This record gives sequence, C-alpha cells and structure tokens, in this order.
Amino acid sequence: MRGAVHPPRTSAPARRRAARGFTLIELLVVIVIIGVMLGAMFLSMGARDHDSQLDQERDRLAALVNYVQERAALQTVEYGLRCDQGGYRFVMYDPRRASWLEDPLDETLRARRLPAGLELALSVEDRPIVLPGRSDPHRPTAATDLTPQVMIYSSGELTSFRLTLTRAAAHRSVMLIGASSGKVQIAPVGGPAT
Repeated sequence: MRGAVHPPRTSAPARRRAARGFTLIELLVVIVIIGVMLGAMFLSMGARDHDSQLDQERDRLAALVNYVQERAALQTVEYGLRCDQGGYRFVMYDPRRASWLEDPLDETLRARRLPAGLELALSVEDRPIVLPGRSDPHRPTAATDLTPQVMIYSSGELTSFRLTLTRAAAHRSVMLIGASSGKVQIAPVGGPAT
C-alpha cells in the first residue's frame, strides 16, 4: 500500500533491551536518591528533638552540684544553691558574719546566666518556689539577698529539690532531681530519673 504509514522497524535485540526494564545503574541512582532523602529527613527530625544548649546547661548544673557537695564535705562548710529567673549561683555560709556570700576563692562557683531562651523552675521539698527577678552579677553581693533555696550540707546531704530547665519555644524540658540523701539525678520532665 502506497501512502500508508508504517511503524519504524526495530531489530529484535533492541526490542528485547526495551522489554528488560531498568539498568543496574538506573536502579542504583534511584536507591541513592531515596537514601539521601531519608537521611535528610532523619537528621531534621533529630535536630528538632535535640537541644544541645539545654543538655549542656543541665549537665553543667548537675556537675556543679556534685562538685559543691564534694567541696562542702572537704571544707566542712555549708553551701547552698540560689536560683533566680535568669540564672543561678552557689553560695557559702560564713559563720563569722552570719551571712551567705559567694565563695571568694573559687571562680567555678560564680553566678551564671542561663542562655537566651532557657527558663528555670524550682520546687523544694515538693513545693514550688517563686524565683526572684534577675540579679546583676556585677553588683556588690551586699545589696543582694543570697539566701539559698537549696542547702548543700557538709555531711553530703542536701535539701530535696526538682529543678526544671525549659526551652519554651521548643516545648522541651529536662529536670534535675536532688534527694535528701545527696544523690542528684537527671530525668526527662514527667519521666523517671535516670
């Protein structure tokens, strides 16, 4: 027939190749793309659940409480933890002055400000404590009340407390739990201590 359009003729090997499907390289490229997408998804989910600044502050505070407990036992001096809305400090009792003051010999126990976005809540012996406003660490300590909310005794005991660090914007919190026996534990909020 003249004028009729015939489909192009393909050879038998070309038809078999087209019927085989994808090549190994094409499959590997698809697997790599899926792997990269899954990896990015898991990393982004992990970044939302992990707050290194919050965890670092929690670990620092737990280490400082343990350090102060050892220091109090070695020096037979009573220490305390004083918290306010923006930070915390460790103080010692001076029996000669009959008052609480910052340890003049140990820079480790200086007043500390919480990083921006972190908040502090404290309950002592299962009673919530209303924390005073931020105090200026550069002001003389004589003008600031340094009476601690948590006592750290030279015997190794301490006032039982629950100190919660929160990043409100991320709805993430961690808690330090201090038992009267002197043991300090880290716990997720609402969860058991670890």
